[in-house]
Order: sequence, then C-alpha cells, then structure tokens
Amino acid sequence: MAEAVPQHLALPSGLLELCALLGPARDSLRGPEQVAQRKGVKSLSSLEPEVLSVFVPPFVSKEDGAAAGVNCATLGKPRRRSFRKKRERPKAEPWRGLPGGPRRPDPEDVSVPNGVDLLALPQLCFPGGVCVASEPKEDCVHFLVLTDVCGNRTYGDEYCFYNGKTHWEVSGPSGGTAGCFVPFAVCVVSRFPYYNALKDCLSCLLTHLKFCKDFEVDNHIKDFAAKLSLIPSPPPGPLHLIFNMKPLQIVFPSRADPESPLIDLDLHLPLLCFSPEKVLQILTCLLTEQRVVFFSSSWALLTLVAECFMVYLHPLQWQHTFVPILSGQMLDFLMAPTSFLMGCHLDHFEEVSKEADGLILINIDSGSIAHLSKEDAAVPDIPLLAAQTFVQRVQTLQLYHELDLAHLCASTDLNEDRASRRAWQQGLNHQIQQITVHLLVSIFRDVKNHLNYEHRVFNSEEFLKTRAPGDQAFYKQVLDTYMFHAFLKARLSRRMDAFAQMDLHTQSEEDRINGTLLSPRRPTIEKMASRKSSPLHAADRRMVVSMPNLQDIVVLELPPRNSSLRKMHTSDCGSSHAVLCVAPKSTHTFKIPEVHFPLVGQCVQAFHADCAAQLTKVMGSLPPESSALLAGYLYLRGLVRLTQGQLLGALLDFQSLYKTDVRIFPADLVQRTVESLSGPERAQAERTPELRRLMSEVMDKPADAPKADDRVKHFELPRTHMQLDDFVKRVQESGIVKDTGTIHRLFAALTVGHEKQIDPETFKDFYNCWKEAEAEAQDVSLPLSVIEHLDKNECVYKLSSSVKTNRGVGKIAMTQKRLFLLTEGRPGYVEISTFRNIAEVRSTTVAFLLLRIPTLKVKMVSKKEVFEANLKNECDLWHLMVKEMCAGKRLADEHKDPQYVQQALTHVLLMDAVVGALQSPGAVYAASKLSYFDKMKNEMPLAVPKTTSETLKHKINPSAGETTPRGVDVLLYTPGHLDPAEKIEDAHPKLWCALDEGKVIVFDASSWTVHQHCFKVGTSKLNCMVMAEQSQVWVGSEDSVIYIINIHSMSCNKQLTDHRSSVTGLVVQDGAQAPREVYSCSMDGTVLAWNVSTLRVTSRFQLPSCGLSSIRLHNDRLWCCKSSVCRPQPCSPRARDVRGCELGVLLECDGEVQTLCLVARPPPDSHKQGTGTSIMLVTTNGFVRQELKINENFTEISTSFLGFQLIPEEQLWAACAGYGDLYIWSLRDLAQPPQRIHLPECSEVNCMIRVKKQIWVGGTGLSQGRSKGKIYVIDTERKTVEKELVAHADTVKTLCSAEDRYVLSGSGREEGKIAIWKVE
Repeated sequence: MAEAVPQHLALPSGLLELCALLGPARDSLRGPEQVAQRKGVKSLSSLEPEVLSVFVPPFVSKEDGAAAGVNCATLGKPRRRSFRKKRERPKAEPWRGLPGGPRRPDPEDVSVPNGVDLLALPQLCFPGGVCVASEPKEDCVHFLVLTDVCGNRTYGDEYCFYNGKTHWEVSGPSGGTAGCFVPFAVCVVSRFPYYNALKDCLSCLLTHLKFCKDFEVDNHIKDFAAKLSLIPSPPPGPLHLIFNMKPLQIVFPSRADPESPLIDLDLHLPLLCFSPEKVLQILTCLLTEQRVVFFSSSWALLTLVAECFMVYLHPLQWQHTFVPILSGQMLDFLMAPTSFLMGCHLDHFEEVSKEADGLILINIDSGSIAHLSKEDAAVPDIPLLAAQTFVQRVQTLQLYHELDLAHLCASTDLNEDRASRRAWQQGLNHQIQQITVHLLVSIFRDVKNHLNYEHRVFNSEEFLKTRAPGDQAFYKQVLDTYMFHAFLKARLSRRMDAFAQMDLHTQSEEDRINGTLLSPRRPTIEKMASRKSSPLHAADRRMVVSMPNLQDIVVLELPPRNSSLRKMHTSDCGSSHAVLCVAPKSTHTFKIPEVHFPLVGQCVQAFHADCAAQLTKVMGSLPPESSALLAGYLYLRGLVRLTQGQLLGALLDFQSLYKTDVRIFPADLVQRTVESLSGPERAQAERTPELRRLMSEVMDKPADAPKADDRVKHFELPRTHMQLDDFVKRVQESGIVKDTGTIHRLFAALTVGHEKQIDPETFKDFYNCWKEAEAEAQDVSLPLSVIEHLDKNECVYKLSSSVKTNRGVGKIAMTQKRLFLLTEGRPGYVEISTFRNIAEVRSTTVAFLLLRIPTLKVKMVSKKEVFEANLKNECDLWHLMVKEMCAGKRLADEHKDPQYVQQALTHVLLMDAVVGALQSPGAVYAASKLSYFDKMKNEMPLAVPKTTSETLKHKINPSAGETTPRGVDVLLYTPGHLDPAEKIEDAHPKLWCALDEGKVIVFDASSWTVHQHCFKVGTSKLNCMVMAEQSQVWVGSEDSVIYIINIHSMSCNKQLTDHRSSVTGLVVQDGAQAPREVYSCSMDGTVLAWNVSTLRVTSRFQLPSCGLSSIRLHNDRLWCCKSSVCRPQPCSPRARDVRGCELGVLLECDGEVQTLCLVARPPPDSHKQGTGTSIMLVTTNGFVRQELKINENFTEISTSFLGFQLIPEEQLWAACAGYGDLYIWSLRDLAQPPQRIHLPECSEVNCMIRVKKQIWVGGTGLSQGRSKGKIYVIDTERKTVEKELVAHADTVKTLCSAEDRYVLSGSGREEGKIAIWKVE
C-alpha cells in the first residue's frame, strides 16, 4: 500500500481548482402563485443566482483509506469535500440543493482556491440573469477568466442547462400542478485555459444530468469533479493527455514549450468575424493599450475572441485588466480610467456608447469597430509594409474544414471524426501563430539595433528617427506602453522566445553579416537598388504624404482568396523577409486510465498505480531519439509517485528529467519534496549518488539570492562633466561604439589641450554630429548607373562636399572598399582607387591666382596618373581618413582579417564627428588621436612572416560587438549534413566557439558568418566540446555539468550532473557501433561512459589519483592526461594509494579495464631532487602493472605534462611544463627514453592536435623579439618542425581540425580571435 503524502508537501494542483453548482435559491421559487400569474408567458421574471454547492479537491482524505472496507456503497458516505454557500451562513436546518427532498449530510468547510471569488461567480455564470422559462431552452456554454489582485488568472467553463420541468405542489384551493424550466449552471474552474477540453467534459456531464433525478445532481457533479481532480496537467512538450469521459475521448493539450502559451481554442475565430484589416486595427488598439470593449450576442464568443487576440500578441503580453465578460451589474467597470480589455453583451452597446468616452467598441457580430473620443483622435495604423504582408498571408489560409472534407466519406466513429478535426485545427493554429509572430517581428525587428545589452539601455529617440514618417505616430504610442517595456526586458535578457526564433530564422544574409561588423551600419548598395525597384517601398514613400486607414489599403499583387482545395504557401507572397514555414511539431498522446468508483482511498491508489505502470510501460518502448517525449513521461510519473507517497521514486524520476529536459524540471517542487523526506528516506537518498547530487543542486542554492536588475533605461545625454570611466559608459549606452580601447582613444581626442574630462556640451555636439552623419548616409541615393559599378555589400560611409578634381567636379565618396567620384550635373561614376591599390596619400597645396588651395593627392600602384582634389577645409580630414583606411586595408590583407577594415571605418567616422564637434583649428590634430592603424604601421612596421601569410586563410572575431575581447577557450567543428528537419542553411558545417563565462557562439563554416549569436551554457568556464551525434553537441564545464546543445534548435535543455568536479575531457567512441558511447573525465579522477541514446551511465571508475585534465581514444584504448595541480578528492575504497597522477591510459581487455597513469609522486630521495613524475599502468582496483619513471629525464626542474597526442605509429607525443620541446615515447616500450623535438623560441605549450601526418602545437613564443601566439607544425615521420606560424597577438589556447583540410586556432583574451589555417 502506498505511503501517505506528507501533509506539509503541497503537490501541484491538477486540472481542477473547483467545481460549482449555481442557480436560483430554493427560497426564491415560491409556490404556484408566481407561476399561475405568468401562465403562457415564455420568460418569467429574473431570479437572483447564488452558489448552491462547491466541490474542491482532494475528494479522498486519509480516513477514506481506513474506512474503505466499510463505506464503499455510495460516494456520499465518505467525508465530503463540498459545501453549499449562501449569502448568509445558514442556521441549523435541513440541507437543500436543487429542488427535491431535504437531505442532512454535514457539510465540511473547505478552502476555496485563491483567485476564485464566490461572490462574483454567480454574476459571471449568469451574466444575463437567471430567467425561469415556461418552455424548454437550449443549453449553452460560455467561458470565464478570473484574475486575482496579483494578476494571476484562472479560467472557467460554465455550462447552463435547464433542469427539465420542475414541479411545486399547489397549496391553493384550485389543486393541480404547475411547472416551469429553471436554469442551473455547472462551473469548472482551472488554472489552465482548457476551453475546448473542459467544454467537452461538461457536455459529457450534461448527458448524465439530463436524465438524473434532482436529488442525484450533486452526486453526479461530485463524481465528475473527482475525475477531473485526478488528471494531472501535462508538462510543456509534445505529450498530450487523453481521458475517457464517456462518450467522448477528451484531449488535454500541452504547451509547445515553456515559453509558449497553452492553446486550446480555435485561433481562426477572429478571422471569421473580422476582415484582416480589422484584425490589424484591433491589434493596433491592443499594442497601443487602448480601452477596448468587445460586444457580442454570444457570451461564449466574447471570451474566445479576446483570448485569440491575446495569443496573437504573444510573446508580448497584455499587462492590464482583462475581463472578457461583464454582467449587467458590472458595467460601471467600463468607467475605469486605465487601459483594459472587457466584454459586454450586445444589448448594452447603445447604453455604453452613450455613457462612456474614450473607448474602442468592437462588435464581433457585425465585424465593425467604433472609436469613442471627444478629441476624435484616431488610433494609428500598423506600419504599412508589415500590414500588407499580414493581409496577404491571412488570405492564403484555409479557414474552412469542410473544404478539406468534401472528397472524403463520412466518418462513422465520433472520436475519429473529432481527432481529424483537432489535427486540422492544430495545423491551422500553427500557421496563424507563425503569421502573427512574423507580423510582430516585422514591426519590432530593428529594435535590437538600438539596444545596449551591457547597460540595458534602449535609445528610443534614435529608433524613432529610423522609422518612416507615416509610421511615427504608431511607434510613439507603442513605445510608451507597459507591454513594450516588458518586451524590451525580454530582448535585453536575450530570451530565446518565439519572437527571437522567428527573427533569427527570417533575417536576411545582410542582417546576418551585419551582426559581425564593428563599424556602424549603413544601407548597402543591394538595399539601395531594392528600394528603387520595390513597389512596396514606393507605396511607403507615398504614405508619408497621406496615410489612409488600413481598411482602405489596396494590397499590391494580392493573391486570390483561398476558397478551394488548392493549397497556397506563404512563400508565394512577396515580403522583405520570408515567414519561417515550419510544420507543426508532431504530438503524442497518453491515455489516462479509467477512474473506478466508489472513489475511496483504495480506488485512488489503484488509479495511481495504473498510471505509474502504464507510464513505465510506455517509457520502456520509446525509441532513443524521443527525449522530449521521455521528459514528459518522467514528469508525469514523478507527479504520480509523489501522489502515492513514493518520494524517493519521484526524486529519481525528477533526476532523470533534469538530465533529459531541464526546461520543465520542477525545481520548487523537488525542493519541497527533499524537505519532506523523513530521516530514513534522507539517509537512503544520501547513499544514492544520483539523488545526492540532485539534493545538492536544489538545496544549495541561496534562498534569498539577490534579483538581477532587469530595469530598462532610456538613453539620455549627460548633464554633468565626465571622467574617463563615465564617458566610456555613456558612449556605450549611446550605441556609437562599444569597444573600450576605441572609446579611450576618442576620449583622448576630445580632451586634447584640455583637462581630462568632457563637459556635457562637448558630448552633445559630438553626439549630434555623429547622428547627423548617420542620417545623411541613410538618405544617400545613388543612381542605377553608379550602383552597377559597386559590389552589392558596399556602403557609402562618407561624402565630401562638391569639389573640383582633375577628373571633373563632384563629390568624393568613400566605401569600405574604394574611393570614387560622384560627378555632378548628370550623375556619373568615376573610379578613383581601391584602398588596396593606393600607394601614397599626401595633403598639399596648389596655387590658384594669389591663393594656395589645400589639395589631396592620391597616388595609385597601378596608375601613373595622380588623383588631385581641391578639398580646401576638408583636405586635412580626408588625408587622415584615407590613410587610416589604407592602413586598415593593408592590415586586413596581411592578417586575412576583415575586422581591421571595419575598425578603420569606425575610426574614420569618429574622426569626422570629432572635427564637426570641436570646430577649432586644432580639431584635425585632435582627430589624429584616432588614426590608430596608420600610427601602428609607422611605429611598428612588422610584416607578417611569409609562411604565416601563405598558410593563413581567414580570421574571424567572435567578440565582435562586445566591449572587450573574450578569450577563446574551446573550438569545435561539426560537418554539414542534410537533414529533412533542417533548413538548407542549418545543414551547413558549423564552428562552435566557447568563450568565457559559459558563452557559446556558432559560425556558419561555409561563409564564416554568425549562425547563432552568443547564448549561455551555464555561467562557468567551458573546458571541452564534442559532437556526440548529428543533433547533439556536448559541452563540459568547470561547474561539473555536461551541457547538451540541440543543433537544430540551438537550445540547451539537457544536463548531465553525475560528475562531482570540473569536467575536463570528452571523447566519442569511434566507428559505427550503436548505440554510441561518450567518455567523460573530471578533475577528481572520475571517468564515466555514457550511452548517447539514453543519456545513462553505462560504466564508471575512479582513478586512484586526481587532476585529470583530458581524455583520448586510441586503438580502443582510453588515455587520460593528468595535470600537475590536484585538488584532494576521495578515492574509490578499493583503490590503492596512488597519488599525484599525471597521465593515464585505460585498456579494455577481456572485460578488465587497465589504467596507464602518469603520476606525480615523490621519489625516495625527494629531499634531494624535489618532486618527480612517472607513468604507471594500473588496474582500476589499484594494482600497478607497469611504471615508467621519467624523473631521470627531467632532472633540472620538476615538471608536469601539459598535453599529449597519440598517432597511429604507436607513439605518444607530449609537452611538459617549463620545456619548449616535445617528447615522444614508443607505446611498445615505455621504458625507453623519449625522443625530443625542439620548438624554436617556444616558451609555453597549451594545446596539440593531430592532422593527417602532422602534429600542430599551439602556445606562446617569440617573434621578432615580441611574445606572440605561435603554432608549430611538425611532420610525424621526419619529426621535424615544418612550419612556425605567428598566429595571434595573444597565446594560442585551443586548436581544432575541420575535416583535415583546415586547422582553426583560438587566442587568449588580449586578442580573442579565431584564425583559419590551410593544411597541406
């Protein structure tokens, strides 16, 4: 028999919060006089409704189990969990519910769930009043939303039925009988918006109530409520629950993911009631937080339509009052001065329109919208381009299920027909969600360009300046709303919700490239050309003059309405960004067992036992790849076991859930469960490694951890003088530039000849000059005859004033690639030179009459002719700018790093703004402080060595957009593969880059552009990464956790927590063996073998030492490297005392695992020589098989191994601390002295990899007298250094191979870049 759940352990509630029976009070139905006077009248007077009975779970108490053998006859005999509520507490009198005979059970006082107001519930269940009728009326249903003072919502489905013909005895002299139809309501309240599911449940209940006697109604409702109370809420994911309510199979859907809303309604209802243009108008009213009132003659439609619009707004959330149904007595709520969304019956439309002011009245029945405002201020329209795309896509939807059924035979199975309808609705809902999210992305996509994530600042003024004049009114209102403020918080927190995912998957290649640029954004030539040829852009320009209402918009090239069976794809519609066409994720169902009555303790225990058994059975048959489904089953079984009182079993399920999908892990519930463990249970849990780790995870977190500051600040110009640190912060907040080093140079430029502080006026002048130049660049419009000479990704960054040159009169234009002359008169293009082709730039003067005119002279490499331009006052500035661009281009070519050009462009634009702000004779000299690359070229004319230049292919900067560079800790290359579940661009090869503090950034290795911007994997340093299978990347962290990243969704939802110390190595088993295994090691000497499919540990062993730093597989042997720094850790009880292990090997032979360990241990004469090292071959139970003492080879200083590699020639290559050499041992005879290879001018080795027949070694060495990050390429056959590559300005921290064609190196935080090298 299951144990009772501890009283102080509050379990999560199921679907049911409470179930109530409502109707007129018995006292209000008074004898035959009221009926006789109204005989023949169809509707009698309204009565006052009240709560007659309330049923609150749990329906079985402890006493029920003990009395199960005695009281099993009827449900009414166990202790009640219901009561009858009246307006006044009843005195001791017979209990009366529905009209019938009196009954006398003793009601039990029960607690009503928070958020449910029983006093308001009757009005909401009978919003039109209780009308007694003399003729039968159709039963009806409507839906409620109840909100408590904290904003938490509960949801109600209310079914109103007429309880047959109710009779009263005639007390008058005439005799006979008279009757009428009295309405009653059953209301089910849940924390979850299961509108359709609970409606179906109430429909099943009604089939029983129709034919039961009046005194049996309570028992039927209680049975119904008891069933619902046993149904758990499904966790987010693909698992839906099915429950048999007889005659219907009821489906309770789950949320798609924790960030998504639960959707159990038909999202196309508003599209049936309103035109797409009207839907946009309503969304505008909600986005601008108007006072909105829906009207309909159907109470049900009020809630359903309002809820649909809430889903349309997702992930934005309505922050104000939400009351979709108001009764006649609640109309004064509409006088509230704040924003709200409410709903009223259509009968009150005239009354509300006369009395209220400033409301948006929406008639669902007629599909019309009315604005009530004294000022007659119209609600602004949604931006035109986004609106047109939305209208086009909505009109491609198939909104009528009957059209899909026209060619099919009629179904004879009710549940089969319902399942077909549900699948169709699920697909349509998904399409509508995709369209509405894309609408929001189209509206707010550019918000991210005006955010500063480090300081949580949004520059609203600059964002507004970038909006089209016709859209300004809309954005000004939206930016002041609470909804948009919450949206900003989510963006600044980098939340990967539906908006972020749609934005990521629909951004253009230009936007993707811009994400890696350091220089300010400017419109590309490609965008200029598209603006000239786009009819939508032309329409947008026309809208500046006159902005019509959306209902008057004529959609350009509108596709025909999809009124037939022909399917239309959203990709057929023109749009600046394509909607992500993703099929809805497949779902699975779990059928909840039958509930047996009478509902006593034993029956409930049997129900839970059946649930647990069926869940276990289904989990055992799951394929390995169904991890998301497995997570849902683990969650449900954990809840069931908690309900059974099996706390340890529940914790084991939650531990498995933690490693399967951490997103749905119920941390608070697990913490309460651990606190509820008895002494023996806690002792047993402590003896179980998995539970011990889980308990430490949930209990060691500080209870009162300070909440992170998530406020959003709006950028404001400073009002006080700024020192350097404050200036850096202000410039970063402004969005001008983020790099701290560049801002330091800007500070020096603005303070030349002054005290080292900047006054507010200088900052304001500089800021305005920068923004004016930015605005001018946005307005640049080149003729098509000029555009055709430029590359599509070029941008015009600077235009001179009109000047005279030796090639004509015009304006000099600067792009990131070249200088050209934009001739005047008939605009034309004259090439001046690319920056690569410029040999010399001089600022001089030429004589003109009595004047000396400042002139810029540009000498090209390939031409003898010198370009001359009489730039006059601009000459010195252009001289600085062109020289800086030439220096940046030269560095970019030498280092194969395009970021130098982007950085040079930033310097150039800052020079221009500094000169414009200072307006003094010394302004050009001040701007020269920003001529960084030109000075670098003059001060340090160090050419890149020829070997390095020939081998280096490209450099990328994963820290682009950061305030300071970040060190590259780990690199991983994953090959491309075409998966049907992926988009084509997702199938490209990828480069995974681990930065500090658990940050990971992913590059598309086919173009070296950012595929996924920085996302967090824990908060600690990442040590290792491997691709475990085509859909998983495993990451080992300093916090002892292995994080598993899903390659398709770029999300980290799984964590492996079996290690107790820093995870330092991961290696995947070679070959096509299935299921694959991954080996992991940690600093405390633990090695685990994992089944990739099940994520379970298949074997584990503890090396009798500490300091494991890496792990390798070679010829089915597992090699483990030990570092010299060891933290004391408890060893296996069976292990011998082998301490200070430095290098280890594991060999599998006949089931016995042997370990070859490199051990740091004091020799007998340690007092003379210090600490030495040795290599030992030991078994896992601690027996020494072989020992190699290497202290004789390293007698000068004590050392340790820094890294090693194994090659097919049965050789071990290793590097030692303090030595600039490599040492090679033969695996056939470890006793032989190692062979040494000297690495020229090498001071430190950090990493080694094997590529083909080469060993690549990364570390630090000297180059031209300076310490640099260096790579040594060694031939494994000749054992000679073939290449010495000057890789980085900082040490080389990590290396990885890309299909043996390229090697990628990552540098320390002084540079923080990645280099791509060609392998020969």
